[in-house]
This record gives sequence, C-alpha cells and structure tokens, in this order.
Amino acid sequence: MEKPNTNYIDELAENDADFKTKIIDILKSELPQEIEIYNNFISSNDLINASLCVHKLKHKISILGLEKSYYIAEDFEKNLRKHNADLHSDFNNILTVMMNFVNQL
Repeated sequence: MEKPNTNYIDELAENDADFKTKIIDILKSELPQEIEIYNNFISSNDLINASLCVHKLKHKISILGLEKSYYIAEDFEKNLRKHNADLHSDFNNILTVMMNFVNQL
C-alpha cells in the first residue's frame, strides 16, 4: 500500500512553518471526526450519507498524497450511491493508514 506524505502540504506552505502546522492541526482535528461520522453511517446502513462522507474524506486522501487510494475512494463513493459497499474493507485500510500517519505528525 502506498504511504502518505506531506509533499502537498509542504508545497502549500512554501516554507511557512506556522501555516504547515495549522494545516496539520486541522487534519488531526477533522480526520477522526469525519471517520467517526462515516462509520456511524456505515453502521446504520445509510450508504447515501456514507458516500457524502467518503466524498469529503477524498480531499484529505489527496492532501496526504495517496493517489491510488484516491481512486479507490472515488470508486467506493460511486458504489455507495448504488447501495454497494464492496470496497468498504479497502477504504477502511486507507483510513487506518491515514490516521496512523496523521497521529505521527
């Protein structure tokens, strides 16, 4: 599986350490909340709202440089809208990788 990175964040920050810290703090704050909301929708079998969560999480996947994972999330989002959760396990693996990485920043 591909590994997250801060390359995009570094580009955005342009050597502004305070700005980079703010972006990372936002990730640390928002990511666990968004994952929890997503998991609640999945648990209640509300796949349409779960797809909206996946859509939002795709942005964080992209920010962390996970290009292949982004495409998995994109497919998963489309599948959820069709009431198909087949990629759930793959998506959960992506979320775990992201959380582990963000927690180490």
